[in-house]
Amino acid sequence: MIVFNQANTERVEYMLDTLEIRGFTFWENVQGRGNATGDPHRGTHTWPEMNNAVMTIIDDSKVDNLLQAVRKLDKRNEEVGIRAFVWNIEQMV
Repeated sequence: MIVFNQANTERVEYMLDTLEIRGFTFWENVQGRGNATGDPHRGTHTWPEMNNAVMTIIDDSKVDNLLQAVRKLDKRNEEVGIRAFVWNIEQMV
């Protein structure tokens, strides 16, 4: 799962295409706040920014490359923000 500032939407889509990650689920207007230094993203007058999120199920062989790409994007502009989370998928239909 990748959660990111809306400003990174096109970059995230490009990253998935470049890494040949085809299948995903995308959520817009996700609210939240980073756990360390992040400001709230609430879509309000006080906190106007919003996040998006994407979830994808990929082969283990692609995980490291995806995480590396997320780190690289985060380093480009740490104030905008992007985070990735990895879970093991035991079963799916």
